[in-house]
Amino acid sequence: MSAQPRGAGGLDGFLAGAAEHHPDIALHAVTLWDDGGDDPYGSGAGAGGGPSVHLLPAKSSWRGFLRAMVALDSTSHPESSRRVYLDLIAALQQAEGPVGWLRESVAGHLRSPRGAVPEGGTAGAAPHPPSSSGVNQIDLGSFNECVVIESVRLSGTITRGEIAHRTGLTQQSVSRIARSLLDRGILVEDAQRRATSGKPRTPVRLCGTAAHALGLHIDPEVLTAVVIDLDGAIVCTCTRPVSADTDPGEFVAQVVALGREALEKARGAVREDGFLGIGVAVPGPVDIASGTVLDPPLMSAWNDLPLLYLLQDHFPCPVIIEKDSLAAAAGERWIGRDRRARDFAYLYLGTGVGSGLYLNGDLYRGVSANAGEFGQLCAIALGRVGADGRPEVLPECNPPVSVPDFAARRGLAAGAGAGGSTAAYRAVGRAAAAGDPAAAGALREVAGAIGQGALGLVDLLDIDLIVLGGPFFTDDAAPFYLEEIGRVVNDFPQARRLRRVEVEPSVLSAEAAAVGAASTIFHATFTPRLRGRERS
Repeated sequence: MSAQPRGAGGLDGFLAGAAEHHPDIALHAVTLWDDGGDDPYGSGAGAGGGPSVHLLPAKSSWRGFLRAMVALDSTSHPESSRRVYLDLIAALQQAEGPVGWLRESVAGHLRSPRGAVPEGGTAGAAPHPPSSSGVNQIDLGSFNECVVIESVRLSGTITRGEIAHRTGLTQQSVSRIARSLLDRGILVEDAQRRATSGKPRTPVRLCGTAAHALGLHIDPEVLTAVVIDLDGAIVCTCTRPVSADTDPGEFVAQVVALGREALEKARGAVREDGFLGIGVAVPGPVDIASGTVLDPPLMSAWNDLPLLYLLQDHFPCPVIIEKDSLAAAAGERWIGRDRRARDFAYLYLGTGVGSGLYLNGDLYRGVSANAGEFGQLCAIALGRVGADGRPEVLPECNPPVSVPDFAARRGLAAGAGAGGSTAAYRAVGRAAAAGDPAAAGALREVAGAIGQGALGLVDLLDIDLIVLGGPFFTDDAAPFYLEEIGRVVNDFPQARRLRRVEVEPSVLSAEAAAVGAASTIFHATFTPRLRGRERS
C-alpha cells in the first residue's frame, strides 16, 4: 500500500515473518504499482513456502483493486471489518514511514493444533464435549409469549386474569399462551387461590428447572463459572485463580476447562433440552459483533483477543460475550424481579469500577455495546485531567489496590493489609468494620470518588436508583460505600428537590458478573422486544 524499503528489515522481512507465523496457510502478495526499480520482493519470493507474488490485473488500477479487496473482506468478515479498517487508518495516519499490515484469519493462530492431546486426554480420542448439547429447545413463538413470561417472572406467582390486566392482552390470548407454556414445561401451576366468587383461580409461576445457562466471568485475578436455573438459583460454582499476564492461548484453555468442569458438576440438574447457552462477562472494551476483547486496561496480554471465536470451537451452543458491568446489570434485573422493575444504574466494584445501565425496560449498551465506562466519568467530575486533556486513570477506580494504599498512607498498622491486593483489601475492610479510623477513611475516600461519577449518572439520566455490587462490595466495606455514595448523589444533584436517590446493595452474590453473564442468555431468550440490536 506504500513504497517499502528493500532488505531483510523491510518488505522481505515482513513477508518472511508472516510466512513463519502462518506456516499452514498460503500467503499471497500483490504488487500495486511498479516504480521500475528492483524486484521489491526479492528473488526468492514464492519459493520454499514463502508468499506467492502477483501483479495487478491488466485492466485494473491499484485504487480499484484495493476497493474491491476491502469490499470482499467486509463481506466475508462483517463482524470485524469496521474495527479492523479503522485501526488500519489510524496506523497510517500516525506512521512516519512504511506500514506493514497483515489481515489475519481471526483466531486461527490461537487454536490448539489439530491432533493435540488436551491435558488429561488420550491420544486419538475426540475432544471432550460439554455436558449439554446447547441446542435451544425452548422456541418462543411470539412477542406476546415473552410478554406473558416477563409478567410471570416479575410477579413470582400470578393468575391468568392478573396477567391479562397487567399486559393488556385478552383473557383468551393469555389462556392460550399459558396453556402452551405449561405444556412445554416453562410454567407450572401453583396451589389454587380461593376467589370471592366463581371458580378458584390457579396461579402460575416459572419452572426454574425448565432452563439453565452457564455464566463465565473473566477477571484479571480469578475465573468464575456458575450454572444457574431460570429462577436465578445457582446450581454450582467453580473458580480458578489466574494471572493477567498469562499467554492468551493458555488463558482460553483454562476458561474452557473451568466451563466444562461446571457443566459436568451440574450434569444431573440440567435437562438436555433446557440448556440455553453460555454467557461470558469480560472487562471492556469489547467488540461485541465479533466477540473480540480489545485492550482491557489490566490485561495487556488480551489485546485484540477473538474470545467468542475461540470459545465456539469448544462449545457447540449459543455463546454471548458481554461487558462485565453490563452483565451484572442484566443479572440484577433478571433476578431482582419487581425490585428492579424500574430504571437503575449498577456500579460494579471489581478489579476496576464499571457501570451497567438499565433504561426504558432494557439494558442500554450504546452504539458499540460499551456503554458504562465509568472511570473517566469520575476523573472528569474530579477535574483530574492530564496536560493533553486525557482524563486520568484514577487509582480510586481500582478498589483492591487503592483502598490498602490509602489506608497505609493514613497510618493503618503495618501488615494489616499484607498478602496481595485482594487479601489486603479484605483486611482493610475488616479493620474498618472494627472501627479503625485509617481503614474507614480509606474506604470513604474511594467511595467519595466513585460517588462523584455516580452523581454524573444521576444528573445525566435523571434516575433514582443506584445499585452497588461486585466482588469488592464486601459485607465489611458495604456500609461505607452505601453511606458515602448515598450522601453525594442526594446532596449535590441539580434536581435534588424533586427526587430522592436510593442507593441499594445488589441482590446478586459476589459472583455477580458470572451470574449476570448466565442471565444474559435468559434475557436474550425471554425478554420482550419490539426491536433491538441483534446479537451474535
